[in-house]
Amino acid sequence: MAALARGMWCSLTPLLRAVQTRDLEARRWVRALRRSPVRVLFPSGQVEERKRAPVKQPRKVPEAGSQEQRQKAPLETSPSQTPDPWEEAGLRYEKAFPGDRRLSSVMTIVKSRPFREKQGKILLEGRRLIADALKAGAVPKVFFFSRLEYVKELPVDKLKGVSLIKVKFEDIKDWSDLVTPQGIMGIFAKPDSVKMTYPKSQLHHSLPLVLICDNLRDPGNLGTILRSAAGAGCSKVLLTKGCVDAWEPKVLRAGMGAHFQVPIVNNLEWEAVPNHLTPDTRVYVADNCGLYGQFQISNTTGDRDGACDRRFLKFHKYEEEGLDTNARKDWLPKLEVQSYDLDWTEAPAAVVIGGETQGVSLESLQLAESTAGKRLLIPVVPGVDSLNSAMAASILLFEGKRQLRIKVEDLSRDRSYH
Repeated sequence: MAALARGMWCSLTPLLRAVQTRDLEARRWVRALRRSPVRVLFPSGQVEERKRAPVKQPRKVPEAGSQEQRQKAPLETSPSQTPDPWEEAGLRYEKAFPGDRRLSSVMTIVKSRPFREKQGKILLEGRRLIADALKAGAVPKVFFFSRLEYVKELPVDKLKGVSLIKVKFEDIKDWSDLVTPQGIMGIFAKPDSVKMTYPKSQLHHSLPLVLICDNLRDPGNLGTILRSAAGAGCSKVLLTKGCVDAWEPKVLRAGMGAHFQVPIVNNLEWEAVPNHLTPDTRVYVADNCGLYGQFQISNTTGDRDGACDRRFLKFHKYEEEGLDTNARKDWLPKLEVQSYDLDWTEAPAAVVIGGETQGVSLESLQLAESTAGKRLLIPVVPGVDSLNSAMAASILLFEGKRQLRIKVEDLSRDRSYH
C-alpha cells in the first residue's frame, strides 16, 4: 500500500511543478504590465525614453492644534466663488470679552440728554432705522451687534473706519428700549439737518408748510407728530426750547424713521425761529384756548378772561403791579380765531403745536401776531376739552396738504384753459 502511494506521488510531482511554474510566470507578466518602463526597445532598433511616474508621498496627518488656532484659520474658497465684499474692503470686527464695559459706558452717555448734547452722539437701534440713517448720510461711530449677518446687511462703504464690536445678545437686551430687540445698536454723530441727504421722493412732495413744536414734553407724542410731518410733506420741523429732545430713544422709536425723512432743527430759541422761515410765512397757532376760542368763532359772549388769558399772566409785569383784568387783556396778542377747514394756506404757512400740559407759549402768540397769523380751531363736542397734541397736529397738517393740493389743481386747470 505504501509502495502504491509513493508511486502515485512520484507521478504527480512533475505535474505540480508545471502548474506552479505557469502560475509564477503569469504573475510576472501581470507585474510587468503594471510597471511604467523607462526605456522601450522596438524590433526596428528604435529606442524611446520615458519619464518615471512621480512617487506619491504618504499623506501627513495634521497635528491637533488649539481651538483658538483652528478658529482663526481662513476658510478655503473655490476660485469660482464670488469674493466677499467684507474681505475686499478689509473690514474687521472684534469680540467683547467677559467684563468688557464699552457697551455699558456708551449706553450711559447716549441715554442721558446732557451727555448726549455734550458728546454730540445719538443711539439708533434696529436694522431698518440704522439703514435709513446711513442712507441719509448720518455718520456712524460704533456698532454693537450679536450676529455678524446684521452688520453685513449694511452698505460696506459706510462701515469703513467704524468700530465693530460683537457682544452677547443678552447684553444688548439689557440696554434695549425695544420690546423685541433686533440685535444691533449703532452710535452715530448727532445729525446736522443741513448736511443730511433726504429721500428724493420726500423732497419732490415737500410743501410750503412748516411745523413748530412748542412745549412738547411727551416723547411718544413728538415721535408721532414727526411721522405725521413726514407723511404730510412738511418742508421742516422746528423744536423750541422746552420740548423733549428729538433724538431721545423713545422719540426715535415712535418716529419710525421720520427723523431721516424731514429736516429737524432742535432746541431753538424763539428769537431764532424767524431765521428758519421765509419772510412771507404766516404763523398759525393750534390753540382751542378752552371756551375762549369757541365763543369767539360763534360770535357769542362769554368769559374771555378764562383759562386762555390766565395762562399768560405769569409772563407780564401787570401781575405784580396788581392791575385789573381789563389792563391785563391789553398786552395779550390779539389773534383772530378761524376754523381749521377754512383756507389758511394762501401764503407759506407755519403751524405751532403746543404740549397738552403747558399749551402754547406767549412767544408763539406774539410770533403769530407779527406775521398776521391766526388761531386755528378744531371744533370738538361740548364737554371735551381738547384733542391729543399728536392728533391735532395730524389733522392740521393733512388739512393744509389738502388745501395746497386743491390750489395746485386749480392752477393747472387754469393753465390748460389758456
